[in-house]
Parts: sequence; C-alpha cells; structure tokens
Amino acid sequence: MPDRAAEMAHAYPARGGRRPGWPARLGALRVIVGRVELRPVRLLDGAAWSKIRIRDEYHLAPWEPSAPGTWAQRHSVAEWPGRWAMLRSAARRGAALPFAITVDGRLAGHVLVGNVVREPLLSAYVGYWCDSRINGAGVTTAAVALVLDHCFTAVGLHRIEATVRPENGASMRVLEKLGFRREGLFTRYLDVDGAWRDHLCYALTVEELPAGGLAAQLVARGRAERG
Repeated sequence: MPDRAAEMAHAYPARGGRRPGWPARLGALRVIVGRVELRPVRLLDGAAWSKIRIRDEYHLAPWEPSAPGTWAQRHSVAEWPGRWAMLRSAARRGAALPFAITVDGRLAGHVLVGNVVREPLLSAYVGYWCDSRINGAGVTTAAVALVLDHCFTAVGLHRIEATVRPENGASMRVLEKLGFRREGLFTRYLDVDGAWRDHLCYALTVEELPAGGLAAQLVARGRAERG
C-alpha cells in the first residue's frame, strides 16, 4: 500500500484556502433501492427534511442530542432555514462538510463531517442519519464510504472519528463495515434523548484505507455497484 501519510505531508503546500474539497457532489453508487449520491444541503430541502424527520421520530430520537422544544417543533419546515444557514456558515469557514444523501435524486438523509481541524491534526468527526424506510439497504454505508473517500483525498484529512451509543447496533455496523476501529468508551459523553449517555469512540485514519478507497471496496465485496 502507498505511504498515504507521506503523500499527504507533501501535499500540504499545494492545498490552499480554508475549505479544500468543498462544495462537492459525490457518487454515484447503486444499491438495491437506487442510486446513492451526495450534494451540499440546500435551503429548498426543508419540506422533505421535515417530513422524514417528523415521521421517523421513533427511529431517530434515541440517538439525537437533547434540545429544547418538542421533536415536531424542532423539525418543522420553519426550523430548516436557520439550521441550513448555520450549516452553510460552518461549511464556508471550513469547519464542516454538510452533505445531503439522495437516492434517485430524492432526499434520504444527511452525512455531516464536523469539527474539521486543519494542520497539524487534520481531523474531524462524521455523523449520519437516513430515512427509516430504506434502512438496511446499504444506503448509509454507501453514502458514508463516498464521503470518507472524499475527506481522505480532496479534503486532505488524516483522521475521522465517530461516536455512537452502545445500544445503536445499526450505526455500529455501518462503521465496522467501513473498517473503523473501536478505541474506547466515553462515559456520560453527550446529552442524548434527555440524559447523559455513554458513547463508544470509533476512528479511521488515512493509512487504513483499502487500496482504491472505501467505495471501491464496497463494490468489490458486492455491496454496491458503480453508477
């Protein structure tokens, strides 16, 4: 395998600006339910975002940070412009990469790369959610694979972390299929669903990428197809 750490070190001088690799459109990978692509979140996503989030409260609320107001209030169409503005601002500062997941062109979820720190750490975290109607169809795994490949190449990151509640088996399976290592337990780490919850810490560094990247590995294993 090539020495990717050395390659990145040599690439630092050529990578200008605060937000390398953004904005971007990624994909496509085809899974059983359709064509998975990623694009920046849009102001016009509000109605589709609200519909999915409110319908999926039962599936999403146990893993979401606590916040004031009811779930329906926090995910109304009227809430989206403010959320979108914050995400766009963070992306413009180079602090985040807020991607919308689409399946056959329709909004199906989000992948957020947040807390982006440039040299010398070159690190970030990744979080994600997906429409419950297509859970288990490989959409989230394909979407996160595409985003990670982008982060380790065009964005120039070295390490990406993810934290997940030990009870969230579906999210852990996504991370483990993509080669994340479990590094430890963060006790009472985050206020989620009304209480301070333990979270497992997972991480992946550029040296651990398979040859050709994570999306190529999914294709080679028969979990997705190109285009």
